Amino acid sequence: MKKILVSGNLCKKKIADSIHGLKPWLDKHVVTEIIDLSKEQPIDKGDADMIVVFGGDGAILATCRYLGKSQIPLIGVHMGRFGFLAELVEKDVCASLEKIFTGDYRIRKRMLLQCTVDRSGKRISDSTALNEAVISRSSLSRLISIKLNINGEDVATYRADGLIISTPLGSTAHALSAGGPILTPDLNAFIIVPICPHTLTNRPLVVSGDAKIEMEVLSPLNETGITVDGQIFVGLETGDKVKVERSETEIHMIDIGTRTFYSVLREKLNWGGQPNYGRN
Repeated sequence: MKKILVSGNLCKKKIADSIHGLKPWLDKHVVTEIIDLSKEQPIDKGDADMIVVFGGDGAILATCRYLGKSQIPLIGVHMGRFGFLAELVEKDVCASLEKIFTGDYRIRKRMLLQCTVDRSGKRISDSTALNEAVISRSSLSRLISIKLNINGEDVATYRADGLIISTPLGSTAHALSAGGPILTPDLNAFIIVPICPHTLTNRPLVVSGDAKIEMEVLSPLNETGITVDGQIFVGLETGDKVKVERSETEIHMIDIGTRTFYSVLREKLNWGGQPNYGRN
């Protein structure tokens, strides 16, 4: 490796101190360029070989969004709250990066979803998501109606608080909190999860990652919109068509073997803990 990018929200003192504190060590090994995510600007990867992201899962989602179609190998340093996506912990950064610099790592390719919004035949939004796209109401306490079509076939009309379309990597995020299943991140699939559906027979649905998913908002409600990875919001009107499919772009996540998908589940969801039945 000759050059790396290091990204993080430098408005957060803890993250800024960590990045600037690490830079002298990095400069002894590689050319380093620091990216401030708080500026919310596209990232030009240039001739960089990889990017190291300091922060929580949101920082990784933002970095992927700012890289756009020019994705490069990525690894996260967990400095947030939950941290499903970050591979490294801050105290082990130098030792872990030394392994990477010597080529002791693997690349795990993960799918992204492409989400577009069409209004009266005109495209008004086109974005990429690592985790999910969510149609929901923003404030009014009323159900919204969403018609779901998969591969040209009408599947269902949901009356619910919203509808989540998630990638396997996003199955431990918003989709999980809405009752969706957990998928291993190497699968080629989408999860469709209704949020508080009025009809209990509207259950989560897992479909092929090659499926063409189209949703139409039927409710004449204001303040309904689609949120992409919790960071992009587009207001929706009655009749708008939201289309989701697998993106041609993939994210390349660096794996140095410090943890597995199942070890992360045990840690983050406390699957390895003993149940407490109120005994002393």
